[in-house]
Amino acid sequence: MKRISQLLSLLFSPLLVPTYGMMLASFLSVLAILPHRVLWTTVAITFVITCVLPLTVILALYKSGMVKDPGLNERGDRFIPYGVAMLCYLGCAFFLYRAAAPAWLSLFYVGGAAAIAVNTLVNLKWKISAHAAAVSGLVAMLFRLAATHQAIYDMNVWISCGVVLAGMVMTSRVYLGRHTLLQVLAGAANGFLCVWLISGI
Repeated sequence: MKRISQLLSLLFSPLLVPTYGMMLASFLSVLAILPHRVLWTTVAITFVITCVLPLTVILALYKSGMVKDPGLNERGDRFIPYGVAMLCYLGCAFFLYRAAAPAWLSLFYVGGAAAIAVNTLVNLKWKISAHAAAVSGLVAMLFRLAATHQAIYDMNVWISCGVVLAGMVMTSRVYLGRHTLLQVLAGAANGFLCVWLISGI
């Protein structure tokens, strides 16, 4: 059980979830009519902006001794990395805007940035779950695709799988002792609401 929980935490790191979101948005929505080369290039750029760049900063902070653990399990280590991640999300949203992507796609990443901002502020006093915020934001994106009729597939199965997966990731965080149940529920509410509300603008 511990190994499964660790694997889920790794695979659904907040640094990887934005890339999964781009993949789902690209191939489950009307964007799927675009050439696959364009879609995969966009996914790759999203990965670099929202994963490689913040990860590089986190590792640099760890090497310099400014954070104790590259996994950011200490609440005090999170402020600067969260700020960098928020800027990277906004950078991804700006890239999509400049690439003439649909507004709803850019707004998913603005919503993600808002969730990080809330997490950062709450984290000053209390340890809220970034994993829960990330996976719940992904679920909110699936709901939004269905609600706005942007999806080209029946979203019931995708949404159901997303909810189950989010529950598994949040359970793994509690099982590993990284968060309490209340902390993952708070993170989930934050991620879902920020992405859902902002993507609907």
